[in-house]
Parts: sequence; C-alpha cells; structure tokens
Amino acid sequence: MSRLILVCTCLLVTITQASADDWPEFLGPGGTAHSTEVVPTTWDEANNLAWKVDLPGGGSSSPIIVGDRVIVTCYVARDSDAKRQVLCFDKNSSEQLWSVDFPIDYREDGYQGYITEHGFASNTPVTDGQNVFVFLGKGGVHCLDLNGRKVWSVDVGKESSNRRWGSAASLVLFENMVIVNAAEESKAIMALDKNTGKEVWRQEAGMLELTYGTPRVVSTGDGNAELVISVPSEIWSLNPNTGKLNWFAESPMTGNVSPSVIVDGDTVYSFGGYRASGSIAVRVGGDDDVTDSHVLWTNRSSSYVATPMLHEGRFYWIDDRGIAYCTSAKDGEVVYRERVNNLESGRPVYASPVLIGDHIYVVTRRSGTLVYRPGESFMPIAQNKFESDDSDFNASPAVSDGKLYLRSDQALYCVSKNG
Repeated sequence: MSRLILVCTCLLVTITQASADDWPEFLGPGGTAHSTEVVPTTWDEANNLAWKVDLPGGGSSSPIIVGDRVIVTCYVARDSDAKRQVLCFDKNSSEQLWSVDFPIDYREDGYQGYITEHGFASNTPVTDGQNVFVFLGKGGVHCLDLNGRKVWSVDVGKESSNRRWGSAASLVLFENMVIVNAAEESKAIMALDKNTGKEVWRQEAGMLELTYGTPRVVSTGDGNAELVISVPSEIWSLNPNTGKLNWFAESPMTGNVSPSVIVDGDTVYSFGGYRASGSIAVRVGGDDDVTDSHVLWTNRSSSYVATPMLHEGRFYWIDDRGIAYCTSAKDGEVVYRERVNNLESGRPVYASPVLIGDHIYVVTRRSGTLVYRPGESFMPIAQNKFESDDSDFNASPAVSDGKLYLRSDQALYCVSKNG
C-alpha cells in the first residue's frame, strides 16, 4: 500500500487574515458553508437582481469575495486560442476591474466523459486579503495581487488520471503556505510558500489518484494543527508544516472521492466514493493506524459530488441524482431522504449547499436555486430561476454584505433585496 513519500524543507510563519465580510475560499470562511448574512429567499430577472454580467466562458469554480472585489475563473475556448481567465468585478457595481489570461499551450484532456460535467475551470481560488491564489489544473498555481498583477506561477504537474476526470480540488491557505491537492496533475499534495511560490513540501502517493476533494486544516486541543484529506478507502492526517503523515484510518469510500472533509471541533467527517459508497467520522489525533481507536462511526449514507453542510448536529445536501438528504452527525443515520420535484433529468445538482441565515441554499444545474429550512423534513420554500439563462449552474454561491453571488457557464449574478 503506497501512502506517502516525504519531501520537506523549512519555512517561515506569517499569518494574514481576510476581512469578516469576505468570502475568501470555497464554501466561505474556513470552508464551513455558513453565513450569518440575510439575503433574499426569492428572485428572478425582475426581482431582487442587483446586476448581471456575461462571462467570457464557463466554469464550475465558485466566486470568492475580498473587499469590494468578486473574483471568478473561466475557461474560454475560441478555435485554437483556448485559455483560462481570472476576472475581477466590483461587487457592488459589476464593473469589470481586470482580467488575466492564462493560455493553454500544453495538451489538455479532451472535452469528454466526466469533464463534460464540470469543465476546465473547477478549482475555486483563495485569498488572504492581500493576494489571490488560483489553481488552474494542468495550467498550474498562480498568485495575483488584487490589481491583477502576476506575482508568481508554479507548474504542479501535467498528468491525467486513467479516467481523465479533470481537476477539481480548491486551494487552502495555512500560515504562509498554499496547500495544493494536485492528485490529478501529479498524484501529490504539496505546500507552496505563498510569497514566492517555492515548494515547501510535497507528498506523493499512488492512492491520491481519484482524490478530488479540498483538504481542510483542523486545530487540535493541544494547539497543533492537522491537514486532513479523504482518499479512496482511507482518510489521512498530515502535519501541515512538513507534510509528514500523522495518522490514517480505513474508510468505506471506495473509488473517486469528491466531497471535501468537514470539520467540527476535534472531529472530521468525510463523504463520497463511487456511487456515494459511504461516510465516516474520525476523532483527530493519534498516530499511525487509528481505525480501531479513533473512528467514531461509518455509514452507507453519502454524497457523491456535493460537500454536505453541517448544522446543529445534522448534515444536509442534495445529491447528483436529485435526492435531498438529512443525516445525523452522531451516527450517520438518515433523518430524511426525499426526491426533489421539478428538477431536470440527468445529474441535476453539482453544487454544495450553503446555510445563509436560517435557510439552506442549493444551486441546481438547470432548475434554479432551491431554498429550504433545516429540520425534520425537506420542504422547499422557493425555487428561483433565471429563465433567460439555460447554461449550467455548477458552482456553490458566495455571500457578502447581504448579497448573494451566483455564477453559471454564461453569467455572474448579484442577488440583493430590492435589486
């Protein structure tokens, strides 16, 4: 069983915090998918739409927000001039402030198979409030300042999995490092110095193939930190300063693992696997194999693509088959499992749920955004659709200052009370 090959260098530690009003990374501050903001529960083209801007290309990456800027990535295919773009807009006025092109001058995987489900711009950027860090799959990792100036660029690999499902994981910041899950590109997890792009450490392992989730940093009771990631059949904890393996536990998630790890205090949860094969709860800490000592439960309930949202001891999500789930964080057992009506056929949901105020928001691909309350049963109170946009909505939303930001393959939207 191949787990980790350690490459480690020294590092300096600096910490920068983003503003409280920012939505700085995938699923918001800390990846919790929670916001205390209050945003509209209903909207369409005529109501509560503050602005809309057309995008030059598609993408499943979520918008991020830093200060007055909303930043999003796109894939633009124009004959032989294929490229990825990073675009920045004023979050209040929709004015485009800048765009940066990253030409595709290498062999990219063909637009086929599962890549058609999410495209070539699936990794959500992250910001520390001073710079923006962007992962473009085989196009590398890039650091831009808030005016769009390129600071550094790093190639993290040009490989493809046997199934060629494309890149998906988003970046994570830890102290002065950018953590990259480059499983698809090089079967590696690595840390880059966020100021220079220099590699700090790298872990390579064949088991990383088909690992598409975003890692998460967990603060332990002794003041230390762990970097936790779920891979096929196991869940790992690494030392985020060195990349060294702390512990691992066997898990029921076989095949590809797409959802990101969920953190609640000293417990981590993971969902996923081929055809949603299972879920697991593990208490952090320990050494080496903690399967018998730290695994709290395993269960067959699971999500295949979306990362479930944890709220008051329960997980909520809608899976890629259009089934709404609520399960218990205590043991993984199902509270409810209900088919969602009025969804298009196929894989109707790719985005992850976000709790905003008292409501759960789930963006569907072509059937609008579902809004419902957490509770004992699934009872949607609204299904909001922009009728003029028939492209895919694959991205999870961003929230800031009472405004909701949605992106499709066609446009970026700002939803706000009274528009």
